Amino acid sequence: MHIKNYIAVLFIVMASTFAAAQVKFEAKASKQKLGVNERLRIDFEMNQDGDNFNPPDFSNFTIVGGPNQSVSNSWVQGVRSYKKTYSYFLAPKSRGTFTISQATINIEGETYKTTPIKVEVTAAVDIPKDPNDPNYLAAENIHLVAEVSKTNPYLNEAITVVYKLYVSPKVAVDNWNEIDSPRYNDFWSQNIDTQNQKVQNGTYNGEDYRFLVLRKTVLYPQKTGKLNIEPLSLNIAMRVPSNRRDIFGGFLMTRVNRTISAGNKTINVKALPEAGKPADFTGAVGDFKFDVSTSKTELDATESLQLNVRVSGNGNLKLFKLPKVTLPSSLEVYEPEHTENVKTNLAGMQGSISDSYTVVPQFKGKYPIPNISFSYFDLKTESYKRLSSNEIVIDVLNGPSNGVNSNENNTANNNKQAVVYNDNQFAFIKTDTTFSSIKQSHFFKTDLFWYLLLLPFLAIPLAILIGKQKAKRDADVYGNKIRKADKLARKYLSSAKKSLGKKEAFYIALEKALHNYLKAKLHIETSELSKDRINELLKEKDVEETVITDFNSILQSCELARYTPIDIVTMQDDYDKAAKTISLIDKQAK
Repeated sequence: MHIKNYIAVLFIVMASTFAAAQVKFEAKASKQKLGVNERLRIDFEMNQDGDNFNPPDFSNFTIVGGPNQSVSNSWVQGVRSYKKTYSYFLAPKSRGTFTISQATINIEGETYKTTPIKVEVTAAVDIPKDPNDPNYLAAENIHLVAEVSKTNPYLNEAITVVYKLYVSPKVAVDNWNEIDSPRYNDFWSQNIDTQNQKVQNGTYNGEDYRFLVLRKTVLYPQKTGKLNIEPLSLNIAMRVPSNRRDIFGGFLMTRVNRTISAGNKTINVKALPEAGKPADFTGAVGDFKFDVSTSKTELDATESLQLNVRVSGNGNLKLFKLPKVTLPSSLEVYEPEHTENVKTNLAGMQGSISDSYTVVPQFKGKYPIPNISFSYFDLKTESYKRLSSNEIVIDVLNGPSNGVNSNENNTANNNKQAVVYNDNQFAFIKTDTTFSSIKQSHFFKTDLFWYLLLLPFLAIPLAILIGKQKAKRDADVYGNKIRKADKLARKYLSSAKKSLGKKEAFYIALEKALHNYLKAKLHIETSELSKDRINELLKEKDVEETVITDFNSILQSCELARYTPIDIVTMQDDYDKAAKTISLIDKQAK
């Protein structure tokens, strides 16, 4: 009987061990049937840890959350229980019956797969409204809206996107932070300053709300067709009323964290018409004036004058080239100096751009500067227009002629005088000399002798002190890392300045400089260079929010440089902004 009990216990232990060793990997859906306006949760659970998890292709759904990962590890009566879960939150794209295919994972060298799940998506259903649910109250009383000025612009026509946060008087917002900033691929973009914005009163869906303008951006589309504007997403900490009351009868507030998004916006960009397009059209779109002028019209040869070609008005001033100037060969022309005086607001770019040529005439005479034309696409009339300058005549009053007469050459040769030689050909040699005696002096026991003798004894303490400082500096491994990163930041910032005009090389060098500066200033390694980590550390050092935003915008410019046409003026602005931002961080960081 005693032996039988041992055998039974042994059998139970072996059975439990076998059951624990059996791998389970399965998919679970929160519901098998849902409305098109509902959300579906899919959990992929396993009882042993694995590698290389590959989710299925959710082609008929939009992933609105996840993957979220959770791990449960416990011991009950000596038996280990382990569960790891990957969770996804899905929104159906359309009605129908869909199959969520298999997910795979590798556990101890073996590949395991889940069983496919069928899900039926029906027409929209009425979602129960629970006024006591804090999440429901938060969803109903706060909204993030992206207002687009125009959804079907022409190529290079300015549009604006204004992001507004609407908050109902029923709830209170404690704080928020951006978790995903919009990227304007295939757009030239300029953010408008929204500092010191005040909360305003307005309406949303016919109800009274308060709203705050979070961001204003001017966009110029650089491609035709359907272009996507990615959403702005915020994580908001807020308080909503609960069904509980305080001793005075007022509702108690409950804290809720909610993620909201402005949603994707699609812009349908129209191509400029081909009919009537001038041959010299360079992409100018807007309403412009054109002017060609000179600093003077009368001068002497070898004097200089300034020839100024200027376009002013409202439009994509930074995104097209001015017409080139063609002058007679007798006028020496230098490369133009490009000047931009452009401001960007919600109406787009406004101001002027100009090319200033330095012109130097070489010969006497009159030289006409032919008229110069400039063409652009007028958005008001939706047609091309051409502006032309008047002809300008440059009168060179004094100077050599543009050809020399042969008779003049002969006369000049006949007027040459013969060279007269002097009989005393060696008069320049000095034959009388004056000698002076040299007094012999001795170096021994002079002041210089004693100074040089004592110098090694004075240098020994100095050398010992320098050696100690060097040893201390060499032992400071952490400080050496910071100094090295700071040196690299200066090096790359210098490299970026040298690469002005070369878009890719410039922005690669600028991005390296910013990263190495952060490593030196925030005492972090390359592996920690994430946007959230950078924002967190800068806030801990009491750096102003506007400076952090400017720093992030520079990094974003580096990322988007390959997609956006950028000229040297924009590169110079980004370089100056980077230098200014680094200086502000140095002043503010504690």
